[in-house]
Amino acid sequence: MTDKGSPARPLRIIRKRTGNFLEDFEPGQVFRHKGGKTVTEGLFTTFTEFAMTSNPLAKNARYAGIYGYRGLVCPPGLTMLVAFSQTVEDVSENARANLEYIDMRFGAPVYVGDTIEVETKVLGVRPSSRRPNLGIVHVQSTARKNIGESGEAIVMTWQRKVQVYKGDDDADLHTGEIEPDSVECELWLPDYADGADYKGLAHLSSPDSYFEDFDPGSLIEHSRGRTMTSEHIHLTAVLDNTSQVHCNQYMIDLDPDQYVGGKLIIFGGIPFVLCLGLSSPDVGDNALGDLIYKSGRHAAPLFAGDTVFASTEVTGKRDFPGRPDLGVVESVLYGHKFELAPGEEHDDAPAGWKKTRIFELDREIAVKRRSHYA
Repeated sequence: MTDKGSPARPLRIIRKRTGNFLEDFEPGQVFRHKGGKTVTEGLFTTFTEFAMTSNPLAKNARYAGIYGYRGLVCPPGLTMLVAFSQTVEDVSENARANLEYIDMRFGAPVYVGDTIEVETKVLGVRPSSRRPNLGIVHVQSTARKNIGESGEAIVMTWQRKVQVYKGDDDADLHTGEIEPDSVECELWLPDYADGADYKGLAHLSSPDSYFEDFDPGSLIEHSRGRTMTSEHIHLTAVLDNTSQVHCNQYMIDLDPDQYVGGKLIIFGGIPFVLCLGLSSPDVGDNALGDLIYKSGRHAAPLFAGDTVFASTEVTGKRDFPGRPDLGVVESVLYGHKFELAPGEEHDDAPAGWKKTRIFELDREIAVKRRSHYA
């Protein structure tokens, strides 16, 4: 806009740059991520239902109350999505791919109305050995709820490794690696109440997913699948995840070879939480919480039109220290999709199709014993 009667002035254009590139990271650097996010009823409902979560702790307030929780409990995947998404603008807005999750541990339960805020420390930076415009950033993030209030607590902590683009191909990098911080984060569990009518609630959860039902060395193939559509763009936006590879097709069309598959890639947290949900009736229905994900990775991208399936390999089981009513189930959660492969034959897929693993997660869960609860 110009003043009336004054000569026109050229418009000053300001091109904003968001997110950090590989050369912007340095070991020891700390990000206090902006925004934070309060878990609303809408957010809670959207993601527990989208992910097909079946655990009654996330569905039935009467059940959760009798078990000693003060409200419906956020499934671990939803807590992860809310916390993880806050790190995107600073850590992975300019990433090509999320490579690995490490030492993801859960602490205090999260309820509707809780506000989650996250802080991240850079642990390592190194260049790619094959692509000079890429490198790996290793970070450690910790999420807290209700900071400054009486209910302040750590809800989760985790590490991840991300493949990030350089902003300037000639830029020098701040390479190196430091040790992660020691973060106290143990799963909070309600006490077992001798007078509670747990057995009277047993019909509300699966009858065959108690600790006694799991057999190490077995593979549970979960029966349900879910087809992803362009709804993933909305779900990603609801989480405030700003990474452009999930929502900006124009950017990808300008240079499709630069991006995985040359089309929008579904945010990795979505197959993560969806695989947890698909496994829920068979594995998580009688869990009081997830203890730790020692490691996890995305093995292949997921795109709109793909259908997600899941399976769980039971790798071990042990007593829960100090809790005769619980046990720990050790497992690996797998996600897969089927892709057209005309003329091909595969033992694990129909003719003309191939099975592609998209996700895997090393998982330990605190599971109720039938002897105490049913």
